[in-house]
Amino acid sequence: MTISVGDTIPEVTLVKATPEGPQAIKSSEYFAGKKVALFSVPGAFTPTCSAKHLPGFVEKAEDLKAKGIDEIVGTAVNDAFVMGAWNKAQGSDDITMLADGNADFVKAIGLTMDGSGFGMGTRGQRFSMVINDGVVEQINVEEPGDFRVSSADHLLGQL
Repeated sequence: MTISVGDTIPEVTLVKATPEGPQAIKSSEYFAGKKVALFSVPGAFTPTCSAKHLPGFVEKAEDLKAKGIDEIVGTAVNDAFVMGAWNKAQGSDDITMLADGNADFVKAIGLTMDGSGFGMGTRGQRFSMVINDGVVEQINVEEPGDFRVSSADHLLGQL
């Protein structure tokens, strides 16, 4: 079943990319007590993700924070080293990268996709969410191949 507005983020372990190395975190603890704009991409360094998705959140970070967002989080089914390198190459200090290397998070929320036709295996769909104290307030899931409703601009319009 796919996660919906009003649902609580399920308990999974994600891995935060930090300067000191990967840090395992529990989703229930991480999303508690703050309002988070979360965006998910099929893969770091992939074309649409790198050309549009991440840059949009970097560009709109201050606008999102002005609308009450405490933290902006990017995630993908990649390891923490890749997520950290992607943020260093194209992101900013305004973005926190959480690796979902085993796809535990996207499986738990029902938003996987089969990227095996591209040699990518199980991945997360492209989506964005607003999570307030662990509860989903907004969710925007893209149709395959699209990039519209998961953008920073679209999310801004919902706040």
